[in-house]
Order: sequence, then structure tokens, then C-alpha cells
Amino acid sequence: MNLGNDILKILDKQYAPNTLVETSYKNLDLAFKTDATGAPILLFLGKKDEQGQIKGERYVRRLKKSEDGKLLKDHWDLKGKAT
Repeated sequence: MNLGNDILKILDKQYAPNTLVETSYKNLDLAFKTDATGAPILLFLGKKDEQGQIKGERYVRRLKKSEDGKLLKDHWDLKGKAT
């Protein structure tokens, strides 16, 4: 499953540093962890089960910045099933 533009808009925002954020989009549940700067870096996308765990896909964000802080690379890698 590719991440759509609407989901990427949610993930491009800044959130509280080092937290787990849970939200939903249409019929999907999203949970993502943020790094020290508040950028989402780990995403679980799918449907929650009875225990609150998301069953679906797991994505990891690759952020590469230059020494002066400019963003060089920013993309999401599908890492497999989230169970």
C-alpha cells in the first residue's frame, strides 16, 4: 500500500517530540512515533484489533539532513506487516 497525499500531509506536520500519536484517516487507524524534533519517523497503518494493536503495514521514514540543517532526503520505506 502506498502512502497517499492525504496521509503524507498528516505526516509532514510537526508533533510533540518523542511521543506516540494515534489518529485515524477515513477507515484506517494510524499510529506514529516522533523523533527528538517532533517529526514522525515510524508509522503503523491499518485497523486496530481488540487489544489496541494495529494490524496492517509498518513504514519507516528516512530523513537525511546536511550539516547546516537543510533537508536532503525525505522518504518512507515499507518495512512489512505490522502485527
